[in-house]
Formats: sequence, C-alpha cells, structure tokens
Amino acid sequence: MSAAGAEAAGEIGGRPAPLLTVRVDRKVYRKARTEAVEAVRGLAFDLHAGEITCLIGPSGAGKTTTLRILLGLDRDFEGAVMPEPSQVGIAMVFQDPRLLPWRTIEQNVRLGLPRERRTRALDELFESLGLSPWRAHYPGALSLGMQRRVALARALALEPRILVLDEPFVSLDDAAAASLRALVVQAVARSGTSVLMVTHNVAEAIEIADRLLLVSPRPAHLLASLSLDRPRTERDRAWGDATRRTLAARFPGIVAQ
Repeated sequence: MSAAGAEAAGEIGGRPAPLLTVRVDRKVYRKARTEAVEAVRGLAFDLHAGEITCLIGPSGAGKTTTLRILLGLDRDFEGAVMPEPSQVGIAMVFQDPRLLPWRTIEQNVRLGLPRERRTRALDELFESLGLSPWRAHYPGALSLGMQRRVALARALALEPRILVLDEPFVSLDDAAAASLRALVVQAVARSGTSVLMVTHNVAEAIEIADRLLLVSPRPAHLLASLSLDRPRTERDRAWGDATRRTLAARFPGIVAQ
C-alpha cells in the first residue's frame, strides 16, 4: 500500500493515525495597558486511540491554555489542531464536578447529552461506575469522589473518542483517587477511548499512563514525550518510585524527588 493509501486507511508508518494532532507554535496573551505574556512556545503532540497520555508541568506553565486550544475554545494562537476539535468527539471532565444541585444524578448525566440522545439506555454505564444505587439521588448526598464519578459518567455518556481530564483526582483521599483512576483505565480498555489527563501528581501519572508529556515553565514547550512500556498490571510501588527518581534526575524542577 502506498503512503497515501495507508494514510487514507487510517495508518501512518504501520501505526494507526492519531485521533488528534496538536501544534501550538506560539500563544501570547495581550491585554490593554499590560505587557504581553507568552504562555506557550513550541508544544506539539498527538493523541492516539486506547492510550492514556498525562501532561505534566509546573503551575502556571500553560497546561490549561493548551487544553483550551485543544478543545477549540481558544483560536487566537499560532499553530494548528487537526482535525477540527468539534469534529473529533471530545468530552471534558473538570476538577469541579459542576453538577446541578437541583437535578438528580441521572438527570445531570442525561442533560450533558444532545437532546435527541437523552433517552438512550445508560444502565451499563451507571453500573460500570458504581452509580446505579444513586441515580435518583441529588448531588448533595454524594461525597466529592462520587460526584466526580458522576462527572465522569456525564462525559462517557457522550461516547467520546477523546476524554480530557483536568486534575480529576486532586483533593481526594487515596482510596477514592485509586478507585477513580481504576474506572478511567477500565473505560479506556472497554471503549478504546483516548485520554489526555493534566496532573501535578507524577506518581499517579506513572501508575496509569501509557505516555508522559513533560512541559517546561512558561512559556510552555515540550521537554520530552516518554512512553511507559511496562504493562499496568506489572507496575508496582518499587518500579514506580524508581521511575519517578529517574525522571526527577533528568528533569529537575518539573518532577519532584
């Protein structure tokens, strides 16, 4: 098959073509009477089906700016996102679950769907996330960890090709965070969804990621794209700690000891 034929068939160089290619050559914030701030300069990566990618960098590095560009919410930048984000099928889960307190759990999930799909069957989704007993309850009856499960359910109900998570486990206790991480991994295995997760927690990224994207302080540029080749089922605490120490030695200031 020719290179053009392979690309048309969804493969490049023997590997499936990426679902999304992000290239931010330069992003500058300009406000009247203030000095322009360059947030991103030279940040490019691909997202592939069935892969969990974690974006790691210091606070204020431009990670949220990159997410806004990827989602198509900010088009004032130099570079390109291909294909057009609105055509890919992207769902977003924020730190704040952003649930409507006067709506039940099920209503919150269904309201995130296009009107024509709000009556679709969701029994399997609620069951997979451990939310079946809570469908008729209101968000105020749930812990923060359970509310974040609802936010994840709302995103997965859209059957996205790409799931974007912004610090989804922050401020949760260890058990709740581990449970939610496992649900994300299961969702990827079940549906082949691509996940891009922003996190400051390098240990949790090493636990679940297929690939780490390390970015510099502002203006953010890509320092490294690192594949974690050991299967998740074979990763243990000792291996994770050793991997983190190696990364900390290579990227001081980005990865803590």
